[in-house]
Amino acid sequence: MTSDTPTTRRIGDVQVSAIGLGGMPLSIEGRPDDESRSIATIHAALDAGVTLIDTADAYHLDSSDVGHNETLIAKALSSYGGDTSGVLVATKGGHLRPGDGAWTLDGSPKHLKQAAEDSLKRLGVDAIGLYQFHRPDPKTPYEDSIGAIRDLLDAGKIRQAGISNANPAQIRQANEILGGRLVSVQNQFSPAFRSSEPELDLCDELGIAFLPWSPLGGISNAPGLGDKHPAFHTLAAELGVSPQKLTLAWMLAKSPVVIPIPGSSRPETIRDSYSAIDLTLTPDQVATLDAA
Repeated sequence: MTSDTPTTRRIGDVQVSAIGLGGMPLSIEGRPDDESRSIATIHAALDAGVTLIDTADAYHLDSSDVGHNETLIAKALSSYGGDTSGVLVATKGGHLRPGDGAWTLDGSPKHLKQAAEDSLKRLGVDAIGLYQFHRPDPKTPYEDSIGAIRDLLDAGKIRQAGISNANPAQIRQANEILGGRLVSVQNQFSPAFRSSEPELDLCDELGIAFLPWSPLGGISNAPGLGDKHPAFHTLAAELGVSPQKLTLAWMLAKSPVVIPIPGSSRPETIRDSYSAIDLTLTPDQVATLDAA
């Protein structure tokens, strides 16, 4: 473990910002009514230095809205005045939201391959920069789902492959099926959700990027993070930063493979989140937060 917080990290052979942008809040329930604010948020992330944007075909409201976030990101990138050639858009397939806020699963090879084709079109790219299997489907053998991701990689439909919501055994299995080409694992991890520590440690061992989703506890919990975690509140007050900024700096200090992807629906929150790359914690401070 290290307390260093460099401004960039690597996902496979691609260098990205040490903190990315999670696109979910811009497309599910509670998303901004004004699309211009959503695009402004993405532009603010790019202005700050963010070069990793995470999305999924399931970030939408219902079956009439599939791929909303992918389409939004494509629109924001195309309308941005600066250079976006270095931006990595990571999307996912295998999770669905047919309606009423419900989440369902389809990890069948047929679905994943079609989902990737659909994501390609919405993103307007020749190949998806990073494609991740969203969540294991109990109805489909895991090796079959990962085999579909391998096929997409071999066919050049995707440039890099990752998995999400995986346990250590699945990480090792996926890496084997992919012939050592697994570049990322996206699991839930936050001060309130520490159970992905074994996956983080394994990624650190294997040199695979670990992308914590909901690193601030989720859309409804992020504003009150400091109230729920006194150690983070106390240290943040001592350092003169927000508890959210401190949390992201703590994650960056845990391993050089960690790349948090906080969600945001306002320009000011992504700016604060990204500024965590400038906050270096001492080993004692990291240990205090680890023990909290």
